[in-house]
Amino acid sequence: MSITVVTADLTRLTLDAIVNAANPGLLGGGGVDGAIHRAAGPALLVACRNLPEVSPGVRCPTGEARLTPGFALPARFVIHTVGPVWHGGQDGEAELLARCYHSCITLALEHDLHSIGFPAISCGVYGYPPEQAANVAIAALRIRLAAHPMLDVQLCCFGDRMAATWQNALSA
Repeated sequence: MSITVVTADLTRLTLDAIVNAANPGLLGGGGVDGAIHRAAGPALLVACRNLPEVSPGVRCPTGEARLTPGFALPARFVIHTVGPVWHGGQDGEAELLARCYHSCITLALEHDLHSIGFPAISCGVYGYPPEQAANVAIAALRIRLAAHPMLDVQLCCFGDRMAATWQNALSA
């Protein structure tokens, strides 16, 4: 199993897929979501709008994932997932965050992808503490990847501080 931490701009990684830490409507936003939409170009928004709503305004519920082409990105696909908003850790946030990683890996395997880059899901405006998120993410990925060791996973951090947090969790 290959899990590595990289300090990079997720939108510049040449992988089969990158993961978008999206909102439930999948119509763009700030942070990673906004950066991916800007880098992919307007066709990504069109593709997201074409995904069916499962309830009014929701194309992807928390913990699930959806796949679109990568358009102008170097990655062939974008896997959109919606992480949980942090409410102190007592509202099932860890389970929902783990489901995000499981759902993304499942989609990657269903589409015969071999490399995937993840941001620190929920660690931005959703407020998930990075140390706790990293531990949940690494545990979820190790469980899911145990049966699929050929999948290359890159945990992409925008800065050295976040990369150190994720590397510490990976090394534990």
